[in-house]
Amino acid sequence: MRITQGTFSFLPDLTDTQIKAQVQYCLEKGWAVSVEHTDDPHPRNNYWEMWGLPMFDLRDSAGVFGEIAACRAAFPNNYIRVNAFDSSQGWETVRLSFLVQRPAKEEGFRLDRTEGPGRTQRYAMRHRAQFEAR
Repeated sequence: MRITQGTFSFLPDLTDTQIKAQVQYCLEKGWAVSVEHTDDPHPRNNYWEMWGLPMFDLRDSAGVFGEIAACRAAFPNNYIRVNAFDSSQGWETVRLSFLVQRPAKEEGFRLDRTEGPGRTQRYAMRHRAQFEAR
């Protein structure tokens, strides 16, 4: 199952050239870029591990891409994403976030629905390891 999180997640994986172009776009907008990684891409896992510090005041995508390459080398089986933070007044939020690496095998999730009294329905997300063990 292909995890779909971030701006370009429904497209084929970006090439290194395309990643550099997107990072350069972010830098030209004056956004701070950061790199994060995780082995748990659950949609409710908002807190990925940060790789280094956010990169403020960079103007060349090569610096960011060097950090992406180092993160890839350190975590070859993790998800890695790039975030672009706009600190300008009125925004102060992540303006762009996209995956730059996926593991070779994505585990996936399953949505379980339980019906309760009346018309109540409860939903739970299960990680593939949880439902394959049964």
